[in-house]
Amino acid sequence: MNIITIDCGTTNSRISVVDSKARLLYHASARVGVRDTAISGSNKTLKEALRSLFEQALYETKFQISDIHCILSSGMISSEIGLQEVPHLWAPCSMDALAGNLHPYVDSTIFPASIPVYFIRGIKNAFDPASVQLQDLNTLDFMRGEETQIAGLLENSKVPVPCCVIVLSSHTKFIAVDAQRTILGSATTLSGQLYDALLKETIIGKSLSAEAEEDGDFFDTRIAEIAKNEIETSGFLRGLLLVRFMDTLLQAPLRERRLLIESLIAAEDLCTLPSFERLVGQTNQSFILIGQPQRCRVYEYLLQQILGHSHCSVQCVTEPDEIDMLSVRGALVIAKKAGIIQTN
Repeated sequence: MNIITIDCGTTNSRISVVDSKARLLYHASARVGVRDTAISGSNKTLKEALRSLFEQALYETKFQISDIHCILSSGMISSEIGLQEVPHLWAPCSMDALAGNLHPYVDSTIFPASIPVYFIRGIKNAFDPASVQLQDLNTLDFMRGEETQIAGLLENSKVPVPCCVIVLSSHTKFIAVDAQRTILGSATTLSGQLYDALLKETIIGKSLSAEAEEDGDFFDTRIAEIAKNEIETSGFLRGLLLVRFMDTLLQAPLRERRLLIESLIAAEDLCTLPSFERLVGQTNQSFILIGQPQRCRVYEYLLQQILGHSHCSVQCVTEPDEIDMLSVRGALVIAKKAGIIQTN
């Protein structure tokens, strides 16, 4: 039994072909996501990219259409700027609830009608639409795609729960999971996209870009501390200029400048923790970071400084292949619970 999984994000879309035991047979990605729809006002580019990824997957695996049991898709594909908007589920949300609310999708211009396609729904924080007011804005949040990563993560019985999962991607997503492996809610920041915007659209970008890449394993606690203190005393906007000063006044190495901007964004991100803990009604001592090694290292250090080493357990998932497989395994877990894929 061969299954295709699609993870459609803000900036990238990924496709995988696996068997029912999650053995990877093919994987590819394209730098196309719902951001293209937001910019152009049309999802034509996204549709063409997904059709191309699907056709290439068949070509590379030498599978026929009849060899594909189903397509499972998660992420921004089910948003208003994806292929079809599908309402979020309410938090708290269990894995059984995700499995019981898969959304069938049909568009023969992208995927053959003979292959069942299912969208995995996202999750939104609980609120009462009839009574919610402007002062409640800071309690609102939602996710699309991360719930599937969580399902893949929780497949491992050794994952400590309750925990707070922090997904470091185009956004930073704080997600609370309770002892019953239920998703309680989330809080999101615009960290990844902000970094991209700073690089391309501000004078800070001149101090961060270079033709030659420097040591990606570089870490200096002094720089992380400078960022933490600056956020606490002067704020994020002033802190950004320190990167410029490091470049023009101190001629500091590129790796130090990059670490400072990463640390400033991380320290600013972690200002979300107190309100997030009030939102989900619990304080987590176990954290799981999912993202690039450098970002995870910065967040791990700052978490331990803020919360204290003895009160903060941190695990990191940093290997790109392992991160990609979280969504794949999560989609299979949900589909098996739904009875779409039969377990042996």
